[in-house]
Amino acid sequence: MAGALYSIVIYPILYIFPAYAANGAPVIFGGKSPLDMKRHFRGKRIFGDHKTIRGTASSIIAGIAAGAIESVFIPWMLPVSILLTIGANAGDLAGSFLKRQYSIGSGRPVPLLDQYGFFIFALLFALPYGSAPTFLGLVFIFLLTGIMHPLTNLIAHMMKLKDVPW
Repeated sequence: MAGALYSIVIYPILYIFPAYAANGAPVIFGGKSPLDMKRHFRGKRIFGDHKTIRGTASSIIAGIAAGAIESVFIPWMLPVSILLTIGANAGDLAGSFLKRQYSIGSGRPVPLLDQYGFFIFALLFALPYGSAPTFLGLVFIFLLTGIMHPLTNLIAHMMKLKDVPW
């Protein structure tokens, strides 16, 4: 029983936590200069005003810091956290890019893309390295992400850290 709890719940949470940290940090530390420097692609903004240099930098720092702390206990987490962090940022930016290109207004929700873009890219970047959770562990963190993403966004909105609750 303890082994199943570890492989299905505990290890998967530890594994994905750097991506969660990377995804959440810009809400707290972001702002100011847009990452795309207000440039356009095909007549539309590349990422928009909500993807900032400071937010991206804080995301990278938070994700790698989470992995560095975890690596004290799980030695391979530092390289995994770097890959998860890069993937989480790539997924988040890809989602913003698609939303801008399809003229979806800034702050407008796109179900699944908003909740899972960062998560799927994080896993795609890190899975080839190895040490991934079991299939059931991946299912667990997929479901956990579906619950935690809207919940944490709602809390951030209530704390006035986000303009919208999604």
